[in-house]
Amino acid sequence: MNKLNSKKNFENLKKLSSKDPSRRGFLKTSISALAGLPLGLTWALGNDKSRSRRRPNILVIMTDQQAGDAMSCRMSKIGKNYLNTPNMDRLCNEGVRFERAYCATPLSLPSRTSMLSGRYPHQTGVEDNSPDKASRERCRTFTTLGTTFQRAGYNTAYIGKFHTPYDPRKEFDHIANIRNNGADPRMLEPAAAFLEEQRNAEKPFFLVTSFNNPHNICEWARGDRGQQLPDGPIESPSLDVCPPLRSNHLPPRNETDIMKFMRKSYHATDMTPVGDFTEADWRKLQWAYYRMIEIVDRRIGKVLDALRRSGHEQNTLVVFLSDHGECQGAHRWNQKTVFFDESSRVPLAFHWPGVIEPGSREQLVQTGTDLFPTLCGLSDVTPPANLPGLDLTNIIMNNTHKKRDYIVTSTHFIQGEPVDGVKHTPYGRMVRSQQYKYCVYDEGKRREELYDMFNDPGEMENLAYKNEYNKIIQQHRNYLAEHCRKHNDSFRQV
Repeated sequence: MNKLNSKKNFENLKKLSSKDPSRRGFLKTSISALAGLPLGLTWALGNDKSRSRRRPNILVIMTDQQAGDAMSCRMSKIGKNYLNTPNMDRLCNEGVRFERAYCATPLSLPSRTSMLSGRYPHQTGVEDNSPDKASRERCRTFTTLGTTFQRAGYNTAYIGKFHTPYDPRKEFDHIANIRNNGADPRMLEPAAAFLEEQRNAEKPFFLVTSFNNPHNICEWARGDRGQQLPDGPIESPSLDVCPPLRSNHLPPRNETDIMKFMRKSYHATDMTPVGDFTEADWRKLQWAYYRMIEIVDRRIGKVLDALRRSGHEQNTLVVFLSDHGECQGAHRWNQKTVFFDESSRVPLAFHWPGVIEPGSREQLVQTGTDLFPTLCGLSDVTPPANLPGLDLTNIIMNNTHKKRDYIVTSTHFIQGEPVDGVKHTPYGRMVRSQQYKYCVYDEGKRREELYDMFNDPGEMENLAYKNEYNKIIQQHRNYLAEHCRKHNDSFRQV
């Protein structure tokens, strides 16, 4: 755990203690921390009852299908004319935000399963939205985030979209509106009620509020617009108010044959019927997507208001993230599954007033494996053994850089239709290093991709077949081979 070693942190602790007499014991032990005692030991002193009182409450706010840059605080000055997210901005600007956070897999059910279990999709066996019985049973052998915090003495609750093979009734003490679509308008009342019930509770709480939006962009693209959207209507846009076409709208140069095929395959389905979208259609989709984000931002604001009214705002760690992104027309894709940043990179912020200093971090993060140990680290809860992820606590609290050469994300394409009588369902792995993104698939003749994320953040040119990048390609093949050996991943490489 990190050490509190600054005068500013001392003053913050002093302020917190003056507001809440029950925290004077926390201040006393934290003074020892200022002298060099690891913060984690402050909770280890005293009896079980006092220990639980000293731990922070945790509020996880999760959206569905929100790209990492789809917030006004992450957009250019021009972009802010099209999107305004004051509540997300507040969490990001007043907390620590990670600029390079990637999901375990850019698809809802396997991504959420990874976050709850702290394991890679190939370890849980849940690698797409339709896992078989054996995979469902395998993932349930892992102790989940909810169960871990239950056993640590937290009062746990989950409200909103669940979408995992787990039984929420077994993983959390309280549940409400556990449904995939149509949950958002019904989430605010139970969330506020739960927070009010915690006002004088002896135990700390662990609450997940999981919103479905902006996932409704899927239904919008299929033609279910206006009043038919499951989480609330949006008005029909006129073209003059729509954002411009994305600068990376065209497919990458030197695109692999398997990705060309998969785009055609997905465009042939009723799930992603955007193959004939015009420039105007894509711009309207972008506008609609932004409206859905603004709707969920307002609802997040209501949850934060309820937290403030509960009296727990100062002692609550708020974590904001999404399960995966949305392509928004990048490379003529909508929805997710692909490794492009719009689909695989997500927002991630940690907000704890007076404890976490605001700032940004460039650390590579894989939310499926890193979220679990980090929440345990920040609250001094013992995690299950052998979690593969990285505890980001020191990076959050002290900006202590943890050298990490790469992270790995996976995917499985199963939702496409045959093209000319042929259907592919490739598995893929993405290796994201400090400068490059390497992607490889287990089907196709040309199966590798390499993008220079410093000089080509829009991923417009695949460099994998240029001779001058042979050493970099081999380096990333080695990274993936190392990952597969370490985590018993049987993915078939080139």
